[in-house]
Amino acid sequence: MTESTIWWLLAGSAVAVELITGTFYLLMLAIGLAAAAVAAHMGASLNTQFVTAGLIGGAAVVGQYFLRKRSATDPSIRSLRSVNLDVGEVIQIDAWGPDGTAAVKYRGANWTAIHRPGVTPAAGPHRVAELVGSRLLVDRV
Repeated sequence: MTESTIWWLLAGSAVAVELITGTFYLLMLAIGLAAAAVAAHMGASLNTQFVTAGLIGGAAVVGQYFLRKRSATDPSIRSLRSVNLDVGEVIQIDAWGPDGTAAVKYRGANWTAIHRPGVTPAAGPHRVAELVGSRLLVDRV
């Protein structure tokens, strides 16, 4: 069995394990294993194949880590007006409770409003920023 065949089998195994476990980082390592298989096809030495697998696979893992880390700061899907038509609507809050919530009448129903952490609640008009479960997260207008 040639070296490239072994690398391809390892890459295929990594993909199969990823499909079973759902660990996306295994796909990135499979890219490194596939790069080593290509290096073996090109006649590279065994040491070069290992270095290629490590560098390409490692770079893919690090790149995926930073992509996921950056997308974690994206706004919540619950705060998009295209997803929830309540976002952006203005409600009137008369009083806040001692637990940091307010009971409001909105769209003919009773809702519980909450404010962002670190914000001092005050009565008056508020804009719905997002829905958190069955609560309205509001910002002061």
